[in-house]
Amino acid sequence: MDVDVEGIIQCIKQGDENGVQIQLQEFNKEYAQCFFIDTEEREKLKQRKLEEFKKNKVRDCTDSDSDTEEYMHEDRGLILRQNLALVLVRFIRTGVKSRLLRVCLRTLRILSRDKKILGPLVTDSALLTLAKIAGLTASDACDEACDPDCEFYDNIIATLAEAKVLQARVEGDEGETNEQDEEFPAIDEDSKSDISNVNSGDLDSISWCGSHRTSINEMHRGGSHQKVLERGRRDRRESKAEGEEVEEEGDQGEEALRKEAMKVLCNVVYNSTWAQERFSGLRLLSGLTERLSSSVNWSSPSSLKFYELRLMFLITALRPELSTQLQQEGGVSILTTALESCLEVQWKDQYECALDPVAPPISLEASQRIVEILKILFNITYSTHRQEPREEEAALYRHLVAILRLCLMRKCLLSDDTDELQGHTVNLLSALPLQCLDVLLTVPLMPDSKESLGINMDCVHTLLMFMEKRLDSGDRIKEKLTPILNLLTESCRAHRETRLYIRKHILPPLRDVSHRPEEGTTVKNRLIRLMTHLDTDLKHCAADLIFVLCKENVRRFVKYTGYGNAAGLLATRGLLGGQGARNSNTSVQYSSDSDSDTEEYRQVKDRINPVTGRVEAEQPDPMEGMTEEEKEEEAKRLIMLFNKLSRDNIIQPMGVNEEGKLVPMSGLEESSFPEEAKPETERDGDAEEADRD
Repeated sequence: MDVDVEGIIQCIKQGDENGVQIQLQEFNKEYAQCFFIDTEEREKLKQRKLEEFKKNKVRDCTDSDSDTEEYMHEDRGLILRQNLALVLVRFIRTGVKSRLLRVCLRTLRILSRDKKILGPLVTDSALLTLAKIAGLTASDACDEACDPDCEFYDNIIATLAEAKVLQARVEGDEGETNEQDEEFPAIDEDSKSDISNVNSGDLDSISWCGSHRTSINEMHRGGSHQKVLERGRRDRRESKAEGEEVEEEGDQGEEALRKEAMKVLCNVVYNSTWAQERFSGLRLLSGLTERLSSSVNWSSPSSLKFYELRLMFLITALRPELSTQLQQEGGVSILTTALESCLEVQWKDQYECALDPVAPPISLEASQRIVEILKILFNITYSTHRQEPREEEAALYRHLVAILRLCLMRKCLLSDDTDELQGHTVNLLSALPLQCLDVLLTVPLMPDSKESLGINMDCVHTLLMFMEKRLDSGDRIKEKLTPILNLLTESCRAHRETRLYIRKHILPPLRDVSHRPEEGTTVKNRLIRLMTHLDTDLKHCAADLIFVLCKENVRRFVKYTGYGNAAGLLATRGLLGGQGARNSNTSVQYSSDSDSDTEEYRQVKDRINPVTGRVEAEQPDPMEGMTEEEKEEEAKRLIMLFNKLSRDNIIQPMGVNEEGKLVPMSGLEESSFPEEAKPETERDGDAEEADRD
C-alpha cells in the first residue's frame, strides 16, 4: 500500500483535516504491526534460490521482472515515507486538534522504525516538538510561524513528480536508455546524499528536492540495504488493537498524546546516534527526570510510565555521560522511590520490607515497570561495586537492597516475568557495593525459614534456585549465568554463613567417587562441566565459585573437581605447584572448620586417580613379562620420540616454576639451577669467598 502523500498535502493546504485523518488512519491500520526488516535476509534467500536453480542444471538464471518491479516499488515506498515524515513533522507544529494529532503521532511512530527516513525526526525543532507533546519540556519547538507554508508543500509535490519521472526512466526499454539520458539528465553526484546524512539544522527550511533527497538511481546502484515493512508481533502491553482509534477526552486524551510522542522518541533515540547526542544537548533528560520524580501514583494501570522509563533506560544505556548526570542528580533516590511505589512496599524495620506470603502476584504492568527501573539503576550504579560508599550513600544502597530482596522473593503472574524480574535484580545486586548486601541476611528467622548458624537464608536459597534454573538454559548461557555466579562467589567470600549454606547445597561430602566429578545431573556436576567450557569468562566464574566454597584450598579443590578440571583456574592463579593462594586478589581469612572425609571416601581414597577425580578400574601392567633390558630399550625409544617432537616444535615440555605457573622446561632449568648441582669449581669458589668474609 503506497501512502498518498500528495493527497495528504492537498488536504492540508485546503484545511481538510478530516481528509488527512482518514488517509493516515488507513496507513496506520495497514502497518500498525509492521516493522522495517533489512532486505539483506531477502538477498540471502534469493541467493539460496539461485544456487538451488543452478543445481537443477539450468544454464542461465537472471532476476525476474517481478523482482525488479518489487525493488522499484520498495524504492518508491521509501521516498514516500521520507516525505510523509517531513510533512507530518511540519504539520503537527501548526496546532492540530487532539485526535488528529494522535493519528499523526501514530504514523510517525510507524515511520520512525526505519533508520533511513529519520532525517526529519532528528532535527532540534522536531525533537523539541515531540518532547513538548510528551511533557518533557515547555519550550517552543521553533520560532517559525505556525501557518502552513505553501511553498514548502509545493516543493514536496515537485519532488514526488520528479521521482515519478525517474521511475519511468528505470522502467523504460534498455535499448533506448542512452538516448533518453540526453533528454533527462540525472541528478549530479553531489545531489545524491542520503537523507540520514542531513542530521543538523532545520530541514523545514531546506527545499526537499535537489541536493537533500535520495535519488532512485542511487538506490538501485546499491551500497546500503533498503528496509521494507514486514509483519511483526504485537506489543503485549497494549490491550487494544493498534489500528483502532478510540475517543479519549480530558486527562486520558492528554495522556494518550504523551504516550504516542514518547513512543516516537524511544524509536528515534534508539535508531539515531545524532538524536542521542541532541537529547543530551537539548537537556531533555532533566525534563524526563522531573516527570519521574513528580509521579505520585505508580500503581496506575496506565502504560505511559513504562514508556517514560523505557526512554530513560535507552538514554542511560546509550549515553554514558547522561548516566553519570542522572546519578549526580539523585537518580538512585528517585528510582528507588519509584520502585518502592510499584511494589507497594510496607516497612517492618529500617531495612526490612514486609513479605506477605498470601499477597497476590505482581501484575503484568507493574512487573514491566519494575524491570525498567532495575535496568536504569544498573546503568547508573554499575561502577560502584568496587567503591567505598560514603555513609549517606551506604544508607541509600541498603534501603535499595532491602527492596531488591522483595523483588527476589515475590512472584509475578507469569513464570517468565518472574524469571526476568529475578534476573535483573541479580544484575543490580552484583553492581552495588558488596558491604551493603548484608541487608539480605538481617531478616529475622521465621518458623519455615532456611537458616545457617542462626542466620536467615531464604534470600540465599532463592538465589541458589535461580542459579539452578539458569544452569538448565541452553541459549545465552554466559549472559544468564555470570552475574549470579559472581554474586554468589562474592557473597560466600564476605559471609561465612552464606558459604556454609551454599557449600552444603553444591558440595556435599564425597561418598560415591566411582564417576568423574563432571558426570551427573547434580548442581556440582553441572558447575564442574562449566569449568571446561569454551567461554573463558564463564568457566572462570564457575571455577571461582567452587574454589571459594573450598575456602581457596588447592588440595580440597582438586579433591572435589579432579586435577584435570581444576588445572585451568590453578594455572591462571599460579597454583599448579599446590601452594596456597599467594596470588589471590582477596584478603579473606577463612575459618578453620575442617573438611572431614566420609567413611566411604576414606575406604577408596588411595585408589582415586587425582586427575580424573574418581576410582579407575585396574589396568593390566603394559610391561608385564618384559625383561629389564627390554624395559630399558622401551624407555630410550620413548625419550627419543619425545625429543624429536620437541625439536620439531610439535610439543613443548613444560614445568611449574616457584610461583606455581607453567613455563617451558628450558627456561625452568636456567632460572632454578639447584645448589647441589653446581659445578665443583663453582662451589669451591663460593667457599673461598665465605672464608675471606
